[in-house]
Amino acid sequence: MKMHAAAFLWASATVAVFQPRSAVPLDFTRDFNLASCTFASTGRVPYFVLEPGHILNLEDGKGVHLTITVTNETEIVGGITTRVVEERETDHGALVEVSRNYFAICAENKGVFYFGEAVDMYKGGKIVSHEGPWRHGSNGAAAGLMMPALPLVGGRYHQEVAPKVAMDRAEILATDGRLRTPYGALTHVLETRESTPLEPGATELKSYARALA
Repeated sequence: MKMHAAAFLWASATVAVFQPRSAVPLDFTRDFNLASCTFASTGRVPYFVLEPGHILNLEDGKGVHLTITVTNETEIVGGITTRVVEERETDHGALVEVSRNYFAICAENKGVFYFGEAVDMYKGGKIVSHEGPWRHGSNGAAAGLMMPALPLVGGRYHQEVAPKVAMDRAEILATDGRLRTPYGALTHVLETRESTPLEPGATELKSYARALA
């Protein structure tokens, strides 16, 4: 299952698991009434930082390293000015993937919305493919909700709405989780289960720590 790196943008830890198809909820919100939003290309909510210069480094302990950078760049997607977030993945130092992801925050409900991505896949230092690119407003794709400002247990929503290309979705399992990391114990951890109808039956558990002031 290809869960795009943007989906765990500020996660303190991720754990991939596989569960029976019956364990995956079927009713996920995918219509977010975006026309009612005034979008900003910078800002933050408790579990998501969209401020230029913010950098997050994630490692899996097996040689895979992901650097996520909120850039100074913006991109107009479907008439909306979004912030470009670059994700750079390496495996034992070799470049594997570079993606440019487009985000904006709705001023009215403070939700962080995901407007698409452009992906370069690398092998031997050269681009070999472009996996799963999509943009809000093109080819039937629409922005998804990446992170609600007020996560509620049981909430289910699409993070991507690009039919046949990218349909990641999330269900909120807990908002009071605890997680031990090499840097200390974390509390008030947001726990989600993510899935995609493009790969029925596969799920991924993710944990998000609150953004520091």
